[in-house]
Amino acid sequence: MVYGTLVLTGTGIAGQFLGFLYRILLSRLIGAEVMGLYQLIMPVYSVLMSLTAVGLTAAVSNLTASYSARGDWGTAGQVLRRCMGCFLILFAVLAGITALLYDPISVYLLGDARTQTGLLLLLPCVLLTGVENLHKHFFYGGGRVGPPALVELWEQVIRAIAVLGLLVLFLPQNPERSVALIVLGMICCEVFSALTLVTLARRRLAGVGQGSLAPAQADRKIFAIALPVGFTSLLGNLMGSANAVLIPQRLVAAGAEVEEAMAEFGVLCGMTIPMLCLPTAFIGALGLVLMPGLAQGAALGDRGLVRRRISRAMTAASVLLFPALALLVVVGPELGTILFREEGAGRYLLPLAVGVLLSCWQGVLGCALNGLGRQGAAARNSLLSGGVQLVCTYVLLGTPEVGVRGYAVGFVASAALGAGLNWLQVRRTAVMKARLFPWLVAPGLSALLMGLTGNLLFRFLLDSGAGELPAMGGCALFCGVLYLAALQAQGLPLRRLFSLS
Repeated sequence: MVYGTLVLTGTGIAGQFLGFLYRILLSRLIGAEVMGLYQLIMPVYSVLMSLTAVGLTAAVSNLTASYSARGDWGTAGQVLRRCMGCFLILFAVLAGITALLYDPISVYLLGDARTQTGLLLLLPCVLLTGVENLHKHFFYGGGRVGPPALVELWEQVIRAIAVLGLLVLFLPQNPERSVALIVLGMICCEVFSALTLVTLARRRLAGVGQGSLAPAQADRKIFAIALPVGFTSLLGNLMGSANAVLIPQRLVAAGAEVEEAMAEFGVLCGMTIPMLCLPTAFIGALGLVLMPGLAQGAALGDRGLVRRRISRAMTAASVLLFPALALLVVVGPELGTILFREEGAGRYLLPLAVGVLLSCWQGVLGCALNGLGRQGAAARNSLLSGGVQLVCTYVLLGTPEVGVRGYAVGFVASAALGAGLNWLQVRRTAVMKARLFPWLVAPGLSALLMGLTGNLLFRFLLDSGAGELPAMGGCALFCGVLYLAALQAQGLPLRRLFSLS
């Protein structure tokens, strides 16, 4: 687990950096309005993935972890093949429906007819991504994180080259064609990832046999995991899609022009939140290795191992996220202007940073519940928190006195509810107590000291005539040293931070 976490974290950070650089260049090429249109079709992509692949990938990961631990790679391959068959059937049905109804979907559900071409081009992208993810989670479940991690890193590089290259070659275009060019570039990188991982998986399974499960037994095991996880993802993404569609619509209802509302949406969801999510690259890696690790611990009946892994995962998330988000709150307004050439990219950073931290806690605890076999509880909690976000978006963004600030309020409230509910279920299932000092008190106080002192230093450097980038670099260095010193002074044992065993 330590090796897997470190490998996935390293490649995830590199991929996050490449993706962030790509997003900066993309926003400069297409502008805030087209970025808003692009963000508008991505929830459809997420919904289609939830309906077809998300639950099946969780089944592949968990069952591969179980059978590979016994050396039964033949049955692990059998699970992968049956999940692939299910995915292709589901995709064929949903692709046909989407191709027939793309016009009403774009006009009535998304609220903008300019999304039609991009919506159709999403279908091959969903197919390739589903194939890629099933094989990727086969490797994750089997403890071989290196191949999919490297493929994902190269995927980021190819996507950036393909998308930006197409835009440079064919811009200027109208907004609809610009979105279509972005999706075409995404298809190019998914072709590479899907073909590479399928080839690597076939090599791994060469000569291992066909598996020992009867077809009906394999299906029961798969769907016992896939249905609750997929249902959770589907409803969560439906709520997220509704939320994304409602943001520009409610801003218009509050008195904004259509172009202004779409640009505001593009800045918020395409620039500000991705900037704050840059430090969260390791959370996905942590979850990918935590879930099968907890499944193994639960199968062995070792509650002590389960509790240690959950506790150290939460400590790792808190100790890394608190200082990173505090630093972004300090330098974010200037950084957003430099990166995106949009002054609005640095607004509402403090409440949104709190929301990002809480949503990461919710994600780690949700992965713990999935690993412990409590997928239904994770599903219920995710739906409740998503419902709070949706209600806040509808009510608050439509109020002229509140406007887009209502999104930040809903983001924090929904993440806090989701994290709290997930913790209650984890505490009950794993029979453990919260370790408030390493999870909250020590990193929170250290980050508070770092943020307040770093803000004074940053403003002093700017007022003294230092450039924005040198001031950010000096502030980051000082804040990092101060944060580590504050943690050490409180006695937090950093040497065991990533030891999840």
